Amino acid sequence: MYSRRKFIQGLAALTTLGAGSSMIGYAAESSGSEELFDSHCHIIDPNYPLIPNQGYLPPPYPLQQYLSDVKPLRITSGAVVSGSFQGFDQTYLKAVLSKLGPRWVGVTQAPPNMPDSEISDLAAVGVRALRFNMYRGRTTNIDDLVQMATRVHTVGKWHAEIYADAASLKQHVEKLSNLPQIVIDHLGMTEEGLPVLLDLVDAGARIKATGFGRVKMNVSKALERIAQRNPDALIFGTDLPSTRAKRPFQAQDIQIIREVLGPQLSRKVLWDNAVSLYRPTV
Repeated sequence: MYSRRKFIQGLAALTTLGAGSSMIGYAAESSGSEELFDSHCHIIDPNYPLIPNQGYLPPPYPLQQYLSDVKPLRITSGAVVSGSFQGFDQTYLKAVLSKLGPRWVGVTQAPPNMPDSEISDLAAVGVRALRFNMYRGRTTNIDDLVQMATRVHTVGKWHAEIYADAASLKQHVEKLSNLPQIVIDHLGMTEEGLPVLLDLVDAGARIKATGFGRVKMNVSKALERIAQRNPDALIFGTDLPSTRAKRPFQAQDIQIIREVLGPQLSRKVLWDNAVSLYRPTV
């Protein structure tokens, strides 16, 4: 357990940025030697299969646009995440990872009947996790999730990433806690889900500090409470291009992490924790 005293010490040591700091100003500060790991970005290339989800089809967001957007932030490594609109297509993900190189990894979606051989092949090209999209209705049965998550970890050393309102996971905490490793997207989405999220953190879950413009909660308080439970739990991501979010990612979201957690803890959130989880070649 991370002590309250140590957490307050971390807060006291933070480097405070002015409340009126602009996105450009923060990007300039981030251009120093500190590198960031983006644990959650989407690349949307219409040259590969795209399918509507709940009637929504996102606009293109090609790899070069993403790299241009994050260059000022010193993001040099990360995880490309398959969205609901990409279904079970693996061709786009293989193509993106081949262009990005070994500092980048993938988070895919897959049908329950994906052969073990394909899981191994995807692991060899940098896929590190399987995403279960409960929030958008792509995954509904928790027992099927547990079975598939167990298999892909055994075969490919993948962990499970779950996009859900954490409140909906309350009755499944025990089953999810028995999985080798789980990650919960976007701080669990809601204030009501935070107690469940903290129970999962106690069981070893990692939590994505992402999607601040899409969640329904006090982000700063959620970050503080999660870090108190386990300083290794939080991992930063941009969520670019922030499809369907009420507001897209802004560089000030990184500022929130720094202000709440201070320099030592924020360094873990912005780099160390994710590199340990995703195992890129850095």
